[in-house]
Amino acid sequence: MYLAAEKKAEIFKKHGKSEKDTGSSEGQIALFTYRINHLTEHLKNNRKDFNTQRSLVKLVGKRRDLLNYLIKTDIVRYREIVKKLSLRK
Repeated sequence: MYLAAEKKAEIFKKHGKSEKDTGSSEGQIALFTYRINHLTEHLKNNRKDFNTQRSLVKLVGKRRDLLNYLIKTDIVRYREIVKKLSLRK
């Protein structure tokens, strides 16, 4: 399994409020980014895996929605998470 519970807790601890707070926007965006990077590497080796490609596109859309939500609600938090995760924009 590519994402163990310990790794997930570490992501939420680093980017969220705590490792138990899995609902914060920053934590969710960080988790989606980790999964997107993993799927991107998988697709580099398996170009014809269209189910994974579809999942990747859906994850990118979910992350974009959360980023748009952060822009509307708190621009400072948005800028911090984009800078931490080295996302474009």
